[in-house]
Amino acid sequence: MKTLPFILLVVAPLTTTFAQQPQSPDEVYGQLFRDVQLKKVFPDEKTFVDCVPKRDAAEIMADYSKLSKDAKFDLNAFVANNFTAPANVEDIVTHVRRLWCELRRDPAPPVEGSSLLPLPNPYIVPGGRFREVYYWDSYFTMLGLKESGEVDLIEDIVKNFASLINRYGFIPNGNRTYYLSRSQPPYFSMMVEVLAGLKGDSIYVDNLSALEKEYAYWTDQTAPTKHVVQLANDTSFDRYYDQLDNPRQESYSQDVATSETSKEDQKTLYRNIRSAAESGWDFSSRWFADGHLLGTIQTTNLIPVDLNCLLYHLEVVLGKAHRARNDADKNDTAQASDFEAKAEKRKNAINQYCWSPDQNWYVDVDLQGQPSKEITLAGVAPLFFKVAPSDRVDAIVKTLKDKFVQPGGVVTTLKETGQQWDSPNGWAPLQWLTIQGLRNYGQDDLAKDLAERWMKLNVKVYKATGKLMEKYDVMDLSKPSGGGEYPSQDGFGWTNGVFLELVSLYGMPAD
Repeated sequence: MKTLPFILLVVAPLTTTFAQQPQSPDEVYGQLFRDVQLKKVFPDEKTFVDCVPKRDAAEIMADYSKLSKDAKFDLNAFVANNFTAPANVEDIVTHVRRLWCELRRDPAPPVEGSSLLPLPNPYIVPGGRFREVYYWDSYFTMLGLKESGEVDLIEDIVKNFASLINRYGFIPNGNRTYYLSRSQPPYFSMMVEVLAGLKGDSIYVDNLSALEKEYAYWTDQTAPTKHVVQLANDTSFDRYYDQLDNPRQESYSQDVATSETSKEDQKTLYRNIRSAAESGWDFSSRWFADGHLLGTIQTTNLIPVDLNCLLYHLEVVLGKAHRARNDADKNDTAQASDFEAKAEKRKNAINQYCWSPDQNWYVDVDLQGQPSKEITLAGVAPLFFKVAPSDRVDAIVKTLKDKFVQPGGVVTTLKETGQQWDSPNGWAPLQWLTIQGLRNYGQDDLAKDLAERWMKLNVKVYKATGKLMEKYDVMDLSKPSGGGEYPSQDGFGWTNGVFLELVSLYGMPAD
């Protein structure tokens, strides 16, 4: 009888505790829980059930019930805005290095009727809807492959591009038949330089023929591609110029719709749209005659400052490659001097025509050599390629701080048009050009600050979504990205590459 009260005391608390058990996530979030798990918002389904809500669960569910009925409702964005995912900073590096396997493609034989151009070696695709290799993406992807020790894969990519040059006389936008009318920003010389840094100067010699063919394509020596623009005083520049003037096959309906609302000549409009795709900046107020509407696009009427910096680099590397070969029978010394002189001439022309003293910034110019009124992040290219004289750096840094620096990094342009290469978006390749450009001129504190802003944004979005994105909203850090003719893509090759390169330089960002 004396033990009975003790037994009752034990049983009563156990019964009470069981009755007051907290609800599990499927009970708390109901339909939201089912939608998140069934639609694979997170790669690992344990992620969502471990998420922490950013506000009262009842409020989240009330908003979900109302907003999810909208046809344009974005479940991923809703989850990112309302939950904090349980990822730690180290996870993102592991995630990126694992992604190389997922983004890798092995050579495959040609298939009759397929648009894919076969490549002889493995390669990396960007991710998302981009399931083929892309030209300029690959350089920034290489930065991460280098930090991951993937030297063989870097060499495979260089060999693939050399193969495309040998087959078609240039590197197409991507390895698809519908990209054979245009290239992309010519980063092949940068890729060769990366590989030469890993394997020695023989790489320059091995790729000399491909480098020369690349140069011939961009300077209209092998075909009338109309990339070269001659100013009145015998100064040569390059522009973007797609060889076709019909709607892009991969964006056919969008181009037709643009033509129906544009006052421009239809063929001219289509060529300018395509040429903007060759620039990689598709699309941006940078190319618009009125600074706002796609229907006023005028890409072929502009001489891009960044394109000409790239060709300056190609001329420098060709000089270096001829000196590395140093074959008297092939007159390499004379050819090296010739390319070095061409590089110096182009450098001087960029500094003469593309520098805007009114804006304290490098800008594109029109076919008469007059500066564009559009101020864009392309203006950091002279820093990255060491074209800018040192006495302009303080003015450039002031403009950068005043106009481009945002909480998440540097913004692409100063205009918000709804196009993806405009405000409020930031892109990994342009962050890298800015950061490394500043480092080239001893602006180390600002470079580090921008790197940390960008890495923190990458980590924040990764914690919320489990993904690295193609682009990011650098102004409103509650939003991953936005704008453009297609939904934001995840993956993502050049974001992965730049992130790993920045981690190698600065370490992981502090919380």
